Amino acid sequence: MSSSPAGLDLNSNEKSHYVNPTDLQSDPEKFVEVPKVRQDAFGDEEFAEVKYKVLKWWQCGLLMVAETVSLGVLSLPAAVAGLGLLPAILVLVFLGSLATYTGYVIGQMKWKYPHISTMADAGEVIGGKWGREFLGAAQIIFFIFIMASHLLTFTVAMNTITNHGTCSIVFGIVGMVISFICSLPRTLEKMSWLSIVSFASIMTSVIIVMIAVGITKPGQDVVAVVNTDLFHGFSAVCNIVFAFCGHAAFFGLMAELKNPKDFTKSLLLLQGIDMGLYITAALVIYRYAGSGVTSPALGSASPMVAKVAYGISLPTIIIAGVINGHIAFKYVYLRIFQGTDRMHKRDWIATGSWIGIALGLWILAWIISSAIPVFSNLLSLITALFASWFTYGFSGIFWLFMNKGLWFSSPKKIALTCLNFFAISVGVALCGLGLWVSGKALHDNPSSASFSCANNA
Repeated sequence: MSSSPAGLDLNSNEKSHYVNPTDLQSDPEKFVEVPKVRQDAFGDEEFAEVKYKVLKWWQCGLLMVAETVSLGVLSLPAAVAGLGLLPAILVLVFLGSLATYTGYVIGQMKWKYPHISTMADAGEVIGGKWGREFLGAAQIIFFIFIMASHLLTFTVAMNTITNHGTCSIVFGIVGMVISFICSLPRTLEKMSWLSIVSFASIMTSVIIVMIAVGITKPGQDVVAVVNTDLFHGFSAVCNIVFAFCGHAAFFGLMAELKNPKDFTKSLLLLQGIDMGLYITAALVIYRYAGSGVTSPALGSASPMVAKVAYGISLPTIIIAGVINGHIAFKYVYLRIFQGTDRMHKRDWIATGSWIGIALGLWILAWIISSAIPVFSNLLSLITALFASWFTYGFSGIFWLFMNKGLWFSSPKKIALTCLNFFAISVGVALCGLGLWVSGKALHDNPSSASFSCANNA
């Protein structure tokens, strides 16, 4: 890494003393204080062996699509069955629109504080050392749970494709090894090409399922509004929230953009694709699969079609988990090597550290996926603990912090202040009720199949 300008520590927020030569001649003790600009974690990469800040906006957008539009779309038809057509559409549009706004706020936070590359950095800006450690720990745990959900889905897929050809634990380990190997590249630019494969994979598999259930029409009892209770209704809402839970990775993705201002285009690409696909897939599959639609939804087709759909969706199941895992590894890697030139080296210490971090986190993810082998229960728990805050709550807090003292300065600010307080309220409600829902689900279904060879398809 290139050194910073003489005397300028770019890792400090404190003021520096700049000596004006003219002033020095007239008054040797006269100094002019100017603020330092804290540089991002990757620093000056002009002569670096490994360059990170090379992403184009469309590559970033495809990465966001790949890490967001994966497992979420597979859980939505069951969410529609839990709420009914009309409430599900309203909830989807409402939560998707709010997620678009909160994603834009995350972009604003990055633009105002360019050094932010993780949620931990944002936590430090707001709450100092304790804020950094709290949000950093929450982010890494969240990503490990996301990785676990992808390993669990891989196990379900392989059990479906092979008719439970072997022990589920074996399938989980195979998924972990494949994901680990795919995680070895250190830059998101290399991962962006995998995201194209991921998106094509999930689109193809969902279209196949929509066509198949449209032909066979396995379900009949489709209703506009379902007569449900709070537990089942909110379980469905949690699955919808999970479909918009990519926000925790946004800082990491922006950090590797050539121009962070392009993030808005990436965000609009993501939200345009996911909203269109979510509403279409959820409604079509529920319309023809009925209230018995499965979660993941690929299992709602005939056994043969389900095998084909799962086989085609395997790249998405793997790659989306790998992209989330990559952001998690990068956070740990930055904590270890930030401020050194080791980050931009290809020597055995840098490469070995990346491999060790990746292997360790994938093992943790496999343990979680084996301990909670019920897909919908795992999604509800992830949503309650993390997605509620990373997607909605923290963005509201970021906006209030950036606009401190201006909350009621104009009608526009008053409206935005109310909107961001509302976003925080949504996060609190999703967290509180979501924990109750997931806790009750785990209690009612205590997962006797934990660390078991049993078929979880």
